This record gives sequence, structure tokens and C-alpha cells, in this order.
Amino acid sequence: MEGVPPRVGLYRLFHAIWQSGAEHYDDTAQAGGQTGRPAGEKTPESRLKSLSASKRAALLLTAVEAFSLEEAAFIIDETPEEVEAAILGAQKTIDSQLASKVLIIEDEPIIAMDLENLVTELGHKVVAVAATKDDAVAKAKSERPGLVLADINLGEGGSGIDAVSEILASFDIPVIFITAYPEKLLTGERPEPTYLIAKPFLPETVQATVGQALFFHPAAREAA
Repeated sequence: MEGVPPRVGLYRLFHAIWQSGAEHYDDTAQAGGQTGRPAGEKTPESRLKSLSASKRAALLLTAVEAFSLEEAAFIIDETPEEVEAAILGAQKTIDSQLASKVLIIEDEPIIAMDLENLVTELGHKVVAVAATKDDAVAKAKSERPGLVLADINLGEGGSGIDAVSEILASFDIPVIFITAYPEKLLTGERPEPTYLIAKPFLPETVQATVGQALFFHPAAREAA
């Protein structure tokens, strides 16, 4: 594979090996039904198994491993158009599985409204919008959301980081930080966030990140 970046070539080899055993693995897992987790618990593995092999590969290569469409297409021996179609198909499947309750922590009303519209379009329900730390913690306890979108600077309302820390002490839910100051989170002084979006944000970025955050986070129950 002359001229192919080593990482791309290596993943192409891995994919060929994985593809040869993927069908047998899925059949065995479904037949055995043993996951080692409580019945009814939603896991990233179970969600991935609901996707076809091509959709699964396209999603993981681009969303998790950050390959371009062209690189992913070479790895799985398809065209970029086929990879893009597989990703869109996977996203539709994900969206249909992951309808959740969302808490937005944001002190700017216009931004909060934009976020509410974006997640509502994806089929989720915004159960509360909080502009202060104390209000965010109180609403999280009363509404029990399945996802939090949080700014880190709430002005006189306190710190979104502190609000999230208190919320996560009570609930194991995914959090997406949306901030104009990402450097305040990427300091190494605390666990760095899994999901971080810089302001100003693109609607497509928010929508894609919401899908990833919910898809890859285990959930013991579906949100009401």
C-alpha cells in the first residue's frame, strides 16, 4: 500500500481481520445473551450491535477514530459516498434509540434557546434550563435528566463546572461542555471532559456530539 499513511493501512488490515469474524461474533453474542450486566441495561456494545456492520464501522472510524470520509472509505473498501450514507443511516438509528431528557445550563438566553431548539429537533425533551449553579443542581435533582449541556462561566450565577461536579456526584449521566473558554477545562488539574464544544458552535457539531454522548454512555434505563 505505497503512499498510504501507516495508521490508515493498519486499520485497513484490522478491519479485514475483524470483518472475517464479525458476523460469527454477533451471532454468538445474540445467541448467548450473556453480557454480565443487569437485564435491560443499555450499553454502547448493545447499541453498536443494533447497527449493520458497515454502519458500525463507518461510525466508529469517523466519530471515534477521527478518520476522514476518504480514509474511512479506503479502510473498509467502499466509496466516500457509501461511507457518508452509512454514517447518516447510523445516526438515524441512534436518534431513534436515544430520546432523552436534557438539562441546559446556560446564562445567555439566546444561546440557551438555540441549544433547546437543536436538541428538540433531534427528538429529545428539554426538561429545564438553568442560568445559575444552584438552580442547575436543584433542577437536575428534580428532573433527573439523561444528558446535560453546560456552559462553564455563568457570570454572577457561579461556575458551570461546579454545578456539573455536584450533579455527577448523584447521577451517572453524560455531560457536554459548551464554552467560549475551553482552555479553562483543558488544564490537567481536573479530569478533562469527554465532550467539549467551543463557542461559537455549529449546529451540526452540537447535534453530532449529542448523539455520540448518548450513544456511548451506558444507561440503565430509558429517559421518560
